[in-house]
Amino acid sequence: MESVWWAFSELVKKGLVYRGVKVMPFSTSCNTPLSNFEAGQNYKDVVDPAVCIGFRLDENPNRMMVAWTTTPWTLPSNLALCVHPDLDYVIAKDPSNGLEYVVLEERLFELKNDSLQVLEKVKGRSFEGKTYAPLFPYFTYMKTEMNAFRVTCNTFVTTEQGTGIVHQAPYFGEIDYQNCLENGIITKDMKIICPVDESGRFTEEVSDFAGMYVKDADKPICKRLKESGNLIKQGEVKHSYPFCWRSDTPLLYKAVPSWFIRVEQIVPKLLANNEQTYWVPNFVKEKRFANWLRDARDWAVSRNRFWGTPINLWVSDDLEEVVCPSSIAELERLTGTKITDIHRESVDHLTIPSKTGRGVLKRVSEVFDCWFESGSMPYAQNHYPFENKKTFEDNFPADFIAEGIDQTRGWFYTLLVLSTALFNKPPFKNLICNGLVLASDGNKMSKRKKNYPDPVEVVHKYGADALRLYLINSPVVRGENLRFREEGVRDLLKDVFLPWFNAYRFFVQNVQLYEHNTGKVFSMKEVKSENVMDRWIESFTNSLVQFVRKEMAEYRLYAVVTPLTRFFDTLTNCYIRLNRKRIKGDFGADDQTHALSALGRVLVLIVRLMAPFTPFFCDYVWKNLRKVTGASEESVHYTLLPTSDDSLIDTAVERRVQAMRDCIDLVRVLRERKAIPVKYPLKEMIVVNRDGQFLEDLKSLEHYILSEVNIRQLTVSQDKRKYGITLKADPNFKILGVRLKGDQKKVVDYLKTQVTESELEQFLAEGKLTVCGHELSSEEVSVSYTSAQSGTSDHGYETHSDGKTIVMLDVSEDSSLVEEGLAREITNRVQKLRKAAKLVSTDPAVVYCVVEPRSSQLASVVTSHKDKIEEVTGTPLRLERLPSGKQATVSNISTVKDAEVSLWLIADVGTDTVTVGLNGKTIRIRLKSSTDEVLSYSDLLYEIRSALDLWKGKVWLILDDGSRFHPTTPVEQLGGQSVTIQT
Repeated sequence: MESVWWAFSELVKKGLVYRGVKVMPFSTSCNTPLSNFEAGQNYKDVVDPAVCIGFRLDENPNRMMVAWTTTPWTLPSNLALCVHPDLDYVIAKDPSNGLEYVVLEERLFELKNDSLQVLEKVKGRSFEGKTYAPLFPYFTYMKTEMNAFRVTCNTFVTTEQGTGIVHQAPYFGEIDYQNCLENGIITKDMKIICPVDESGRFTEEVSDFAGMYVKDADKPICKRLKESGNLIKQGEVKHSYPFCWRSDTPLLYKAVPSWFIRVEQIVPKLLANNEQTYWVPNFVKEKRFANWLRDARDWAVSRNRFWGTPINLWVSDDLEEVVCPSSIAELERLTGTKITDIHRESVDHLTIPSKTGRGVLKRVSEVFDCWFESGSMPYAQNHYPFENKKTFEDNFPADFIAEGIDQTRGWFYTLLVLSTALFNKPPFKNLICNGLVLASDGNKMSKRKKNYPDPVEVVHKYGADALRLYLINSPVVRGENLRFREEGVRDLLKDVFLPWFNAYRFFVQNVQLYEHNTGKVFSMKEVKSENVMDRWIESFTNSLVQFVRKEMAEYRLYAVVTPLTRFFDTLTNCYIRLNRKRIKGDFGADDQTHALSALGRVLVLIVRLMAPFTPFFCDYVWKNLRKVTGASEESVHYTLLPTSDDSLIDTAVERRVQAMRDCIDLVRVLRERKAIPVKYPLKEMIVVNRDGQFLEDLKSLEHYILSEVNIRQLTVSQDKRKYGITLKADPNFKILGVRLKGDQKKVVDYLKTQVTESELEQFLAEGKLTVCGHELSSEEVSVSYTSAQSGTSDHGYETHSDGKTIVMLDVSEDSSLVEEGLAREITNRVQKLRKAAKLVSTDPAVVYCVVEPRSSQLASVVTSHKDKIEEVTGTPLRLERLPSGKQATVSNISTVKDAEVSLWLIADVGTDTVTVGLNGKTIRIRLKSSTDEVLSYSDLLYEIRSALDLWKGKVWLILDDGSRFHPTTPVEQLGGQSVTIQT
């Protein structure tokens, strides 16, 4: 509080504080004025009266100046009218009553009277100085004393709304006040005409409506004006109106005495200091905030409240002598009193002797606007300048702050005003401005409406990390609003955390498999692998680290999270998918060690990189990986954010793998189009691209490509003519439209219909093309491949292109390839049975298989490919029905190519699992984690809830004897048993 006093005293010394009367937004609920930026925080759409009122001119009582207003309650305080001096006004007669109405020509329709007859058209200035009869008798003395109740001229009058005549109640409108001041209707030192108290009720000055809340008085006032013949038209209008941000009640604009800071005087400095700051996103700084600064008004910092920091001003009764103590010590010296507390109750009674013979000086009754205290935070938090002076000076301006976009008119603004006024410095160097989280319907989240899910339930259901990642991977971090959708959190769990967990679990399981097969303890190799995919994933991950650190240094969180979340799809669907056999040890223990080491290093690196974004899951994975990595830190949060190992970054390898992935994606599109599953091999794929390097990259990874897309042969070519492929021009309409304007159409028509193959070839070689007298660049026109073939060619090739590359796929049938595809169907079903039984790769099991009819092609394929199926699945295959007396752990019946396949799997997992039943559904849950540790009871319940989608309500485990399994009983006692779920 003392630092707040110091800051204010400095402003007083600089002449930046004054006392004035000003029309300000006033909260009748809080009984206090608000600053303009506070009033701008809470606008709502409301329906208000919209009335046209006639003011009878003294020179001709049948002629009325017609004003339009949405605040009838201000009409008893009317002192003037205002017209635009240079716009055309008409005098229109109503034949039904003989009255003449003066309105702006463009707004005559506002009266909604088709029978009006226009008598005359004149400029607005012709009415200047004309007097009229007051609507009410309350302030008629102003007509003689101040020459009030006359027409004034000002250019603020617009043609956009109303009648072009503005009713002036100078103490209830800021523009009205200024206009009436300029025209001598009022003076600064006169008694203000403001017959509304702090609760928004009329005072005795307006005797007919005294004690009535002003908004409630609208209808009675209109009724009185109708009776007097002054109400010309009555209606309603929906418009945006300011509400108090604290009480959510409508604000009134009324004149109040207040203490002000001269913000308008320092606007150029505010803009200059704003330019020295770095904002994310930048548009908020350059547009929203800068525009607010340009139009900044003097800041009313006094509030008529009890709680808050008392304003440190002691004044004489006539306000001519003002003393502003800057500290407790100074106040003690001035008052001769020992002070230990400077809240109101401790200082309000203190007086200071006048030095000019004005008796004693008393403290003003107001407290500071809470935003003044917020803006003083940098100084008050260090009790500057009374303590920690060096600490403050070494850390000011602050390196970084962050808040919501609404603070452009709040904290961001007050920080800058005070730091500029005090030090002529910005208060911070870097700022992240976040948007707002809204309900799914686009409205603000409301406890009353209950239009959002319970956040605690969302966390229990999906985890705090999923919710956190959803929010920081949303428009909110770009300063835009987010419509919160619970489905978005769920999708992140599915798209990020499950692939991530599966990659981690796959690593752990295969470390266990390595140790089981070799009898050795696994240790990650530090030697750089020569395998191209190992080199690629380590390069790709380190490039990601490099990118993240660069973007985070620029505070661009919005640019970071999307590549991070996409990484896990790359890791699982590219690296692990293409290296599964290596990781499992199919090519020997040494190669397995290299693959596992590469995967382990990547997992450790990504866990450290993701730790700030998903702290809980990262710590869980880290603690288990420590057993393999030997890291000394118990928590990932004890480690530093990683830096990239540039020696591992190989841009050529990354380019090669990206070419492979692009090509694989094109093949997948073709397979989906023809409904040919990847399980079924095809003969040949032809890739055509004019870039020889691209084709060379593909050939270098031919083995991986053919394996992934299940195709026998890869052919690459730059000879597009050989395969009936031509070039096509693709104009950039946005760029061309700006430059060519009217010529755009003929240029685009030429590119679409007349450009030749040789012209495009030359364009590719030289980078420029002249069309209709305009030279076009590669930014304005791109060239892509197109195939003359539509669908499948006569030779059985299906084609697809991404513009740069065309892939042609031989989709003709081949009996041997079909048989191989059928064998893969069975292999796939056996693997799914193992997964359903919750088996890891080292768990033994046997599968019984019967295909009906026995004469089908599928039955023959299963027999001839039995050895291959067993090799791939690691599971013995018995071509017979499940023997009587044996119970299958899981089973499956499905149809493949019109044949029925029945499979039964019996797992030999001993006491490591428990069989769980619910509503006829049976699953098997492993009692050990992926690191072979026995699950806790809560972890077991989590596994059961996940498997059965049981997230709501309590869950009990019921034993065979009908009793409940007690949570304190060791979980391993459930091994080999069956339980049922009770909810």
